[in-house]
Amino acid sequence: MIKLRYMCLAAAAAVIVTLSSCSSTPTAENPSAPVASPATEAVSNNSHSSHGGKEKININSAILSDLDKFEAKLGVPALSNKIQANRPYGSPEDLVTKKVITQEQFDQIKDQVGVQEVALTGEAKDVDYMSKLGLMKGHLLVARELLDQNQPKQAEPHIGHPVEEIYVGVEDQLNERKVKEFKTTLVSLQDLVKSNPKDSKVKTNFTSSVQAVDSAIAALPESQRSKPGFVLKVINELLDSANSEYGAAIANNKITAPIEYQDSRGFVFYANELYKGISSQVAQTDPEAHKAIDTSFAELIKVWPAPIPPAKAVKTPSDVTKLVKTIEENSQKVVDKSNTQAQR
Repeated sequence: MIKLRYMCLAAAAAVIVTLSSCSSTPTAENPSAPVASPATEAVSNNSHSSHGGKEKININSAILSDLDKFEAKLGVPALSNKIQANRPYGSPEDLVTKKVITQEQFDQIKDQVGVQEVALTGEAKDVDYMSKLGLMKGHLLVARELLDQNQPKQAEPHIGHPVEEIYVGVEDQLNERKVKEFKTTLVSLQDLVKSNPKDSKVKTNFTSSVQAVDSAIAALPESQRSKPGFVLKVINELLDSANSEYGAAIANNKITAPIEYQDSRGFVFYANELYKGISSQVAQTDPEAHKAIDTSFAELIKVWPAPIPPAKAVKTPSDVTKLVKTIEENSQKVVDKSNTQAQR
């Protein structure tokens, strides 16, 4: 299981920044945007100032399309995905120490690389909250599938990961939002699946666990949870996680890490579920963007034909990255259009 993505999501002063070029709000990736009501408060831990007015890209939070700028400049295939998969970074130089790129390559882009922490407020904080809970939903979704196929040993990690890797990152927000603690519920379910997977209580406890996560999500106003711009940002966080996990699952066109394959399946399937809830609104706002997003999701779903991995990968990590980028870029178009309409 790749824990880096969750570490990045769960770290204090998490590094979520809303689809950088989507709005007029300044972000770590778009510091030159016109000043509006800030969604985040930047807390710089980066002593590397920008030279010659070059815009810095926060490698801890930048979306794939922004990371593509490094890929294009250096001519390194799949660099965007590799940067994402090795998060978090304590300094720009970590790109070299983690062997993402060479020192020579780093010297070519160092003036454009930033690692800025962001103290979350407003919508960005809500996106971070729902994204973490969405990861939990994805884990439980695939765990349910595996239990239904009488595969408790494969299901058990997907019940454990929400507690071991995600809950700590959202616990403060759960308390702030007065959400009833449900870590105990998840731990009890995991223990039961480990010790006695045929126990009739498994089904009851599983239902309770899913309901607990749903209740935590419901702490956000329904009006926000149904707003396309907000949901698209959550979807892109889930897809970025899925993209990283899928890349880690594949070697030589074979699925060598079933858990990562299953993680990515759960995240994509839940992201698709979220999109279905707003698709009619997106279609009205931007029919072309909706078509591109809907078509890309249809292709993504085919990558995971079943919770048990096939012998051969349906698509390469590069193929999956392209589909994720298409959804990401068209999501930005929808958000841009919604922001423009709201300002009129």
